[in-house]
Amino acid sequence: MIAVRAAARLRQRPSSSWSTLPRCSRRRQHDFAKSRFFRVSEEVRDAVATGKPVVALETTIYTHGFPYPDNVALASSLESIVRAHGGVPATIGILGGVAQVGMSAEQLIELASTAAEKSALKASRRDLGYICGLGMASKPLYGGTTISGTMLLAHLAGIKIFGTGGLGGVHRGGEVSMDISADLTELGRTPVTVISSGCKSFLDLPRTLEYLETEGVCVATFADGREGPVDFPAFYSRESGIKSPKVIKDEKEAAAIVYAQSKLPVSSGIHFANPVPLEHSIPRAEMDDIIEQALHLADIEGYHGSDNTPFVLAKIKELSGNKSVVANRALVENNVKRATKVAVELAKLEQLDSEIERRPTPAMPMIAPKREALEAQPPKTNDFVSEKIEKVDILVAGSLAIDLACDYAPLSRREGDITPVSQTSNPAVISQSLGGVGHNVALASKYAGSSVLFCSVVADDFSGRAALSALQKEELSPVGIQVLPDSAGSRTAQYIAVNDVKKDLVVAMADMSIMELPEDKFDFDDFWEPLIRDTRPQFIVVDANWSPAVISKWTSLAKKHNIQIVFEPVSTAKSCRLFSKRPGDGAAIGATNVVPENSVTIAAPNKFELSAMYTAAQESGLFESDDWWRVIDTLGMSSAGSRDRLVAMTNASLVDEGVPQQSIQLLPYLPCIVTKLGAQGVLLTRLLRAGDSALTSLESAPYILSRASTADGLIGGVYMRLFPPAEVLEEADIVSVNGAGDTLLGVLVAGLAGGSNQRPEDLIPAAQQASVLTLKSAGGVSRDIAVISTSK
Repeated sequence: MIAVRAAARLRQRPSSSWSTLPRCSRRRQHDFAKSRFFRVSEEVRDAVATGKPVVALETTIYTHGFPYPDNVALASSLESIVRAHGGVPATIGILGGVAQVGMSAEQLIELASTAAEKSALKASRRDLGYICGLGMASKPLYGGTTISGTMLLAHLAGIKIFGTGGLGGVHRGGEVSMDISADLTELGRTPVTVISSGCKSFLDLPRTLEYLETEGVCVATFADGREGPVDFPAFYSRESGIKSPKVIKDEKEAAAIVYAQSKLPVSSGIHFANPVPLEHSIPRAEMDDIIEQALHLADIEGYHGSDNTPFVLAKIKELSGNKSVVANRALVENNVKRATKVAVELAKLEQLDSEIERRPTPAMPMIAPKREALEAQPPKTNDFVSEKIEKVDILVAGSLAIDLACDYAPLSRREGDITPVSQTSNPAVISQSLGGVGHNVALASKYAGSSVLFCSVVADDFSGRAALSALQKEELSPVGIQVLPDSAGSRTAQYIAVNDVKKDLVVAMADMSIMELPEDKFDFDDFWEPLIRDTRPQFIVVDANWSPAVISKWTSLAKKHNIQIVFEPVSTAKSCRLFSKRPGDGAAIGATNVVPENSVTIAAPNKFELSAMYTAAQESGLFESDDWWRVIDTLGMSSAGSRDRLVAMTNASLVDEGVPQQSIQLLPYLPCIVTKLGAQGVLLTRLLRAGDSALTSLESAPYILSRASTADGLIGGVYMRLFPPAEVLEEADIVSVNGAGDTLLGVLVAGLAGGSNQRPEDLIPAAQQASVLTLKSAGGVSRDIAVISTSK
């Protein structure tokens, strides 16, 4: 037995970095996140996972472009530009044989200082293995990443936008020498957007553009205020005499292109050319003469291949009287600024995409308590605890909040006046309503026909009493709501959204502190557990607004009473609360909670929350446990052709993002994962038990990803199915994105509770239809979902 275990551990581990493309197989593949060769800083990893705008920055400009210590000042300046414009910088390079994405100030100085003795190598795609490999062989090398090397490492870290100086290209005479920069082929196969001032002007620009076209790379130039066709820039000069293949007006158009391409089965990159600022542009004729001299000298002195560019640049600097250096710095700073603005606009689009599954808002207007109730002595306990409640199908334990929506309403609508002005009072239409993730799931389940008990917490304040009254109007019993006394110092949860005239979110403020209270502030033993015991629900739905210890308490009570747990992650940050990062921290899932000892039956994340959950599980070491490997190995999924199989069952875009792979690796802990993908539909990934009827059903056959390799009597295989959206809505048809994801989960759980033979795959289409109705509804969860049937 010991020998078998030892042999198993010698097999390669599967890739389990959240930003790479992990694959499950019996042969354990490389794990980038724990690799000695590849590291992503905590700031960058968090920014990518939470949807913040991130901008990749290369490092050959520091190791081979600017002298030390000028390069340190430039590095600091570029990172400051990114931060000043709302982004997170991710400087990429190789330190001592380790590829680093995101660097501290000390690391930047360490790498930049190599320019003094010229000890760093230029690291393209081809050089990464060489440099990292020699580092493993006790020869720690440093590398400044070129555009191709930076693109590859940025993509592995999940970064989509990259700002740099100038793109490599086809060298003059390249049709004979085949001297073509690896930057071009990298753009043809890596989905990262590169923003530069075109190509170095001593290259063959027409052939470079032809090569990019052959590689399937979208090339466009920022108009920069100009009308009509514009030239593709020539690095130091705004004009090149060669018209740009495409022209874009601004960062919003650029972000829209990046966003659209990310949703299509296109794996190539994009190049946006940003002309050098007008005040630093060198006239084209002057620059052409300087370049001809520099190229002639390079030819005479025999500088070819990778040595050609540094020599030519040095001569251009000398012949231009240093004007090229001034222009170079100006254009790099301008490109990084523009790249950050594109990244910010892209983050907004991706945020809108995820809002469908995000924090929901209200179901109905808030009902104010009567005057006599305000004058009466406020109770210290829930006035409704004496209400008799019978058996229920579902118990929902989650947030209940008072929501305020402030829609900007200018007194005189002038063109462009769509956003409220900061630091002053703005006219608005303000509405109040009842919301919260748990509340919306409970309401959707009730409308879908299930009997529901909603358990939450409010404070003994005005908002809390209003919330209890509003629940009665919705016919959701408040018997499961704990009321915390004044002495607890708590406040009923509230959420305030400030929207522009289009009702797009400008800023939001959330006070959910009451949900973050420690477990001992709530009465589980004498309040909630007796309700569980008396009502005997089939499912308990828990949302992630609770603290990790409270989530763990709910799951342990469910297990004690043999009730299935459904987890709603709420947000990328809170979704991680399910997993234990340290022994004894009270989280619900640890290394031993694999089937059949799993704490959670169903999880319903969106793709961002799925990535965050995956990262949390990986960082907690859950993918290293023997119990996890036992389940994964039993699934019997071969690495051969695994990508093609996953693409066939989902699509290339999702596989490139790692969505199906991440859900597979989480299955031992979360045996049914319903990933909400917004306009892309819903991905169901389900671990089948041995003997599951789906394993022998002709109807299910196309969706069986794998069958168990051993007859262990427990694991049968994996069911994976991508459900297309129930309806593709026009923007004008969407009234509110709030509550749509919670509606889907509420209806799904109601269907599962409605019959012993119901399976998630039978219910998801109806749940999607219900979600569409809520998207079309102004009042949060739509009452019309009652007409949707979840029966088979």
